[in-house]
Formats: sequence, structure tokens, C-alpha cells
Amino acid sequence: MSVFMPAAPGRSRRRLDDPPGRFRRWTLLLMCVATFMIQLDVTVVNVALPRIQDGLGMGTGGLEWVIGAYALSLAALIPVGGALGDHYGRKRVFLAGMSVFTLGSIACAIARTPMQLVVARAVQGVGGAAMLALTLSIITETFPAASRAGAIGTWAAVGGTGFGVGPAAGGVLLTSFGWASVFWVNVPFGVAGIVGTALVVRESRNPHSRRLDVLGVLLSAAGLVGATLGLIEAASHPWDSAMVSVPLVLGIGLLVAFALWQRHTPDAMVPARLLRARSFRVAATVYLLSYMTFSATLFYVSLLYQDVVGWSVLRTGLSWLCMNAPFLLLAQLAGRLERRFTPVALVSSGCAIGAVGIAALASAGPTSPFALTAVGYVLSGAGFGMLVPALTHCAMRDVPAGVSGAASAVLNASRQIGTSVGLAVLGTVGVSATIADWSARTAHLSVAEQAAAHAQAHQVAGARIDAVVRALGPAYRHPAAQSFAHGYHLAVGCGAGCLAVAAAIAILGLRRGS
Repeated sequence: MSVFMPAAPGRSRRRLDDPPGRFRRWTLLLMCVATFMIQLDVTVVNVALPRIQDGLGMGTGGLEWVIGAYALSLAALIPVGGALGDHYGRKRVFLAGMSVFTLGSIACAIARTPMQLVVARAVQGVGGAAMLALTLSIITETFPAASRAGAIGTWAAVGGTGFGVGPAAGGVLLTSFGWASVFWVNVPFGVAGIVGTALVVRESRNPHSRRLDVLGVLLSAAGLVGATLGLIEAASHPWDSAMVSVPLVLGIGLLVAFALWQRHTPDAMVPARLLRARSFRVAATVYLLSYMTFSATLFYVSLLYQDVVGWSVLRTGLSWLCMNAPFLLLAQLAGRLERRFTPVALVSSGCAIGAVGIAALASAGPTSPFALTAVGYVLSGAGFGMLVPALTHCAMRDVPAGVSGAASAVLNASRQIGTSVGLAVLGTVGVSATIADWSARTAHLSVAEQAAAHAQAHQVAGARIDAVVRALGPAYRHPAAQSFAHGYHLAVGCGAGCLAVAAAIAILGLRRGS
């Protein structure tokens, strides 16, 4: 394997022995490994939460922060990572991020108290933000326009596969080893990625960057922390409670201040010329709506099959292969598809097919045959396999030279924000519908029985059917499952509607190349 020599000031970069194509392939592999690690970590840790709870004696609040600390630092610092990469060098910041992520994984694995684990998860998120912000921009800077769509398709496919195999991988690791194994698994990938990136990836930066927009960095990070924290708390508190409204209002206010500052500073973290690219603005919006749907759907489907139907984590994870296989196939064919169809056709068709798949998943229930869910998985995977690579390529094609780091960061931030918004908003829809249905199903009971049933309403909304049975008796299993299914149908059905809206936005907004 040959190497790009680091460029000294005032000297051109020198390449040894290998043709550029080989460097591009190795760079793509390394960026895919990084994306795979981050996406795998999202789902594999969710699977390990019960074991972590037992191993460290954590309460429910602590478990929420095992997820929340990672999500907060990841969402808040993705734009910062893009800005730092454009200013100081994308390879340099990416390497720093991968190093921090790997060290954070080690710290998670050796944590002995709940606080140690939460802090280590926040450190993981800091490193993951720098990595995720720059993988796409490094690919964009490395590949010429003719081969960029195929490279982005591979990147999207591998990232999506990491997200999808998390439950199955977590099931295997937890069956054979302890909960720490879900963090140790990151370490060999991280070390290999650090060495490979140092040897192969070329350095790039924005040649027009004069100074770092420090105020923009602070405003965006603080605003995203507040908004994300509010959305996380919305999953377990009413929207009008201080736990939700205070951080959400503060976060939105800071993000508005950030947007105003970006219009007036000459060293904007998100340059105005980036936001003037119509395809980029539309793509970021469709990204947000798509991942809003995707995250909430997978969350609800997991609850349905694990906590209501009674499947194991491993079986649930393996069932996701019905979705991963078509996603991987279509994403790998992205380059060929873009040579035959326009971006607007691929994006809108992907949204439409995905919406049909999500609608099929929404119609499933505790007693439905798995064939119905499998059809939903296949169509959803195929839709997202068409959508994500074409949308990403469409977003990056008009990005001005030198700001690909900021562009990559904004797209990935849209994805993270969409995930948080989806879980909060569609989760609220599902919880409200479930509780209303549960109240209707228990309205005929005596006052004392109604009070006992009402006390279990949030357990029903969270699909904790066994807990409801322990509290109220076996006769309540079926009505509890049916009430959860009612909320599930409505929440996932709204997700299908979001994808239909995304398809309309794509048709109206992505006109170039149509």
C-alpha cells in the first residue's frame, strides 16, 4: 500500500507508486468503516441497556443518559466538526475524532459506575461528531464527479448496514460476552482506521478560510444541545413541562441567533453561498423528514416484536435483514441508477416506495403474519436504498469548492435532528393514542380498577406488557397489547405521511437535472 506524503507549507503533495484510483478505494473503505462504527454504536448499545442496568445498578434515568449523552454531543458537535475540518484540515480533524471515539469506547468498556459510563458516552459522541461530519466531505474531495455517485452509494449502504446489523450483532455479543463487549468491538476498527487514515487519506481544507467562526461554533453547539435535550426529554415528559420547554425554547432561540450571526459575519461557519444552493437546501429538508420517519419506525417495530410479540433481540435483529438486503443492493447500484434516471426521479421514487413500505409496517400488529412486516421491510429498504445515495449526491453536487466539510456537517446534523424529532414527535403521537385507547378499553371497570389501570397507562405506551400483567393480572395482556398496537399504527402511519410529504418536496424542489 502506498502513501500520500504530508504536504509541507508551500510545497505540492507528493504521491508514491500507486495510481490515484487505489488511494480513492482505500479512502472510501476507511470512511465506510468510520460510518459503520458510528451507526453500529447507535443500535448495539440500545440492545445492551438491560445488561448495563444490571451490571452497574443503573436506574431508568441513568439508562436514558447512556443514550442521551451520546446523542447530545453527537448532534451538537457535528457542525463544529465540519467547520474545524474546513479550517484546520479534514484529515487532521477526522483523525482526532476517530482517536477520541476509540478512547471513549475503551472508557465505556472499563466503566465501573453509572457516571463514568455516561461521561465516556459523551466523549464517544464528541469523537463521533468529528468523524461523521467529515466522512462525506472527504469522499467528495477525493472522488471526481464521474465516480462520486457510486462512492456515495457505497458509503450510504455500509452506514445503513451498520445501523441495521446492530441488534443482531448485539445479541451475539451479549450472548457470548458481557455488556462491555459492545464497546470493545469498536477498538480494533478504530485502531485500524487511525493507522489507515494516517497512511492513505489526503489532507484537504478550505483555501479561503481566514479564521474560525468561534461565536458561530458556540451558538450552534449550545443551540443544538438545548434543542436536542428538549426533544430527548419530550419522550418521557409532557411538552409543556419545564424539562421540555425550557431547553427547547433556549435551544431554538440560540439557533435563531446563530442564523442571524451567519448572515453578518464574513467568516461564517455555514457560508451563505452554501445555503444559496437550492438542491442542498431541499436535500437537507428531505433528509430530516426521511430520518424522522426511519428512526421512529424502527423504534416502534422493535418494541412491537420484542416486548409485545415476545421475540428475542437476536431474532428481531435478524429480521431486519429483510430491510438491509434491498437497501444494500440498491445503494450499491446508485452509480448505475443515476446514469439512467434523474436525481429527482430517484429521490421522489425512493420516498414513495419507502412510504408504501412504512405504511405496510404501520398496518402490522401483534397477531399479523410476519409476511406483512417482511413486505414492509423490503419496500422500506429498497426505498431508502434509492433515496439516500441519490439525495446525498444531489446535495453535494452544487456545494461550492472549499466548504464540503460544512455541507457534510449540515446534512449529517439534519439526519441526527430528524432522528431526535422523529422519536419525540411521532413518539408523542403514539403515546397519546395508546393512552386514549387504554382509557377507553378500561372505562367499564370499577373506580378502583380504573385507577389501577390508569396507573399502568405509560407502561402500556412503552410496550411493557409483562409489567402490566404483573401489576393487573393476565386478563389485561390482550387489551394492553391492542392499545399499544393502536398507538403504533397511528405513529408509524404518520411516518409514512412524512415520507409522502418528502416525495412532494423532492419533486417540487429538485428540478435541476429532471
